[in-house]
Amino acid sequence: MLDRVTPSTTAKKAVLYRMVTAEHTCPYGLKAKDLLKRSGYEVEDHHLKTRAETDEFKQEHDVQTTPQVFIGGSRIGGYDDLRRHFGKSVADPKATTYRPVIVLFVLTALMAMAASYAVLGTPLTIRAAEWFIAFSMVVLAMLKLQNVETFATMFLNYDLLAKRWVPYSYIYPYAEGLAGVLMVAGIANWLSVPVALFIGGIGAASVFKAVYIDKRELKCACVGGSSNVPLGFISLTENLMMIAMAVWMALAYSGIMPGHQM
Repeated sequence: MLDRVTPSTTAKKAVLYRMVTAEHTCPYGLKAKDLLKRSGYEVEDHHLKTRAETDEFKQEHDVQTTPQVFIGGSRIGGYDDLRRHFGKSVADPKATTYRPVIVLFVLTALMAMAASYAVLGTPLTIRAAEWFIAFSMVVLAMLKLQNVETFATMFLNYDLLAKRWVPYSYIYPYAEGLAGVLMVAGIANWLSVPVALFIGGIGAASVFKAVYIDKRELKCACVGGSSNVPLGFISLTENLMMIAMAVWMALAYSGIMPGHQM
């Protein structure tokens, strides 16, 4: 039989029931235990060691999920309920956010400066700016290619060329990654420049039309098809960066921009 929940003897004691089996340890149970401890609670930690024991607990307390937290003899609920109980925010899985793109650009900028420091002895160089955009293109392509099917599905919502020719939605991330790698190395500009101009130009036109002309509220496929990044200014900036990089590479490595040599 399961232990009955009894009232706590102190105001700072909590009772936690969570699933811990040989095959599975509930991550939300670990989160709930950590949150309780960080909030100053002594935790009476009960492990539900089998599926049958877990099902018996849920039936006994008329709940659908575990973990379950009890404070002062009253059921608080699961991990999200516990966060609300302590006045903390609860993440909305459907809420849009620019965080993935911002984190990506910050890290690729740091990578570019680190590479510049390692190669040229200083982090702030023209080459670092080039690497920043090229690294960003490669990382963005990698995220898209984690699941090219979900990317293509989301991409088809707004890309002008993909709507007319579906295979382009599958080609795009490979083309972006290839152009980025070539730009990192500073080679084959005859290929990387037109590819970046082409996909960046179509991308910029597509985003501008969808967001600023058609006024559609869509999610951007820029960091993969399962992201909650809203289609908007950041998405447009990504494409404009590709265009700017392509133009710069064309000028820099054709000799029009003096003093910039590999």
